[in-house]
Amino acid sequence: MTQSSPKNRIIFIDLMRAFAVLQMVQGHTTDVLLSNDYRNVEYIGYSVWLFMRGMTAPIFLFSAGTVFTYLFRLVHKPFNENSRVSKGLKRAVFLVFIGYMLRFPTPTLVDFSSVAEAQWITFFSVDVLHLIGVSLFMVITLIWISEKTKLGDSIIFTIATLIFFLTSLYTEQVEWGNFLPAPLASYLYQGTGSLFPLFPWSGYVLAGAVLGSYLAKKPGIFRSAKFSTWLLVAGIGIMLFAQLVEYIEFYWLGEMRTWNTSPYLVFFRLGFVLVLNSIVSFISLKVESIPKLLVLLGRNTLLIYVFHLVILYGSAWNAGISLWFGKQLGVGTTISAALTMIILMCATVIIINKLKIKNKQLVTS
Repeated sequence: MTQSSPKNRIIFIDLMRAFAVLQMVQGHTTDVLLSNDYRNVEYIGYSVWLFMRGMTAPIFLFSAGTVFTYLFRLVHKPFNENSRVSKGLKRAVFLVFIGYMLRFPTPTLVDFSSVAEAQWITFFSVDVLHLIGVSLFMVITLIWISEKTKLGDSIIFTIATLIFFLTSLYTEQVEWGNFLPAPLASYLYQGTGSLFPLFPWSGYVLAGAVLGSYLAKKPGIFRSAKFSTWLLVAGIGIMLFAQLVEYIEFYWLGEMRTWNTSPYLVFFRLGFVLVLNSIVSFISLKVESIPKLLVLLGRNTLLIYVFHLVILYGSAWNAGISLWFGKQLGVGTTISAALTMIILMCATVIIINKLKIKNKQLVTS
């Protein structure tokens, strides 16, 4: 397969996007199929998988924020004249729409008479597409605020990131469903079944926006070892800060919070993401180009996300394989299934890309 040109692309971002989407595919596949008999943290393999599973969403969200903001800030025009504003808003709305369609409660688009209350709760629950869509809208809004206040992207995005990270301890304690409609309450806490409420998860998108804005304003900076070192130091620093937060949390409060609202875990995951980005950027310094397949995987994350979820979990219009094989397979079979799913996703983006090229050739001929 042909390879990407290094001139106009930041290779380490392409690699991170590809890693994030492949990690997501294998993580979902393994989680759906692996038998409960093997889900024991005493098994080193499962323990490592579980750790990386917890890092998948932060990596994915951070990468989304980085890429979106980087492309936005490459257009050096005032906010009102930037074509990326309308494109970004359309993208945000589309992501939210697809998020709801994946959880649509009935195969008929107009008849809801047979929809049970539990199905409505599932429909209104916020997943990663809803989260990214709303977070992109926030990034656009914060860019507007940044230009109006002249404070700069880094300050605005950092403040917003800290707000979402630090207030998640308190937003999760509020029973939002008692005084807000379920569709709105679902964005604020897990009480209605949401997997990715805005607090703290939007913080990872906004943290990625900090990096994306910096890369756009410092062309070529990613080609220096100094940049990779800076990422490494920042990541380790945040992880050490997380350890300090854990110490204070445990000895002051006497307990650890839940898995996604603990300040320790929230900041530790961000630090880990930065360290991983630094490692990949160090590697990229020695790489002139990467296989085009890796670039295509990053470009088609939405397609891959929707396609593999429909296969695994099903939708209102089809049954997923979880219905027949959910948490029933052994380790070897599950690994084989995960690899098969990855190969299928790779084949899909290759075919889609070839069809696009062929269609473009027909149009221009």
